[in-house]
Amino acid sequence: MASTTFSGPVTSTNGFVGAVTGNVTGNVTGNVTGNVTGGIDATTAYVQIHTVSDTELADATDDVNTVGKAAGTIAFETTNSYLYIATGALATDTWVLADGTGAVTPS
Repeated sequence: MASTTFSGPVTSTNGFVGAVTGNVTGNVTGNVTGNVTGGIDATTAYVQIHTVSDTELADATDDVNTVGKAAGTIAFETTNSYLYIATGALATDTWVLADGTGAVTPS
């Protein structure tokens, strides 16, 4: 894919490589790799939460612990219907119950 620098509105059907700065108007589809700074305004939206079993949450090699995990990541553990929040990005960083009454440390 060729690389070009623009200073005005841009439409891309092939994605972007590098930093995207300035305001974005319209829908964003696909994955974002890197940091997002600034606010997000939406009139309709939803939050997609990881759903995992208790065994998957406790397994340091499971995708929930190795792909995209960051402090604040939310997971819904379906075995017991608990909501967990990650304390860090490492595969072995602890997941704490949303109400603070327990935790799971993957191993």
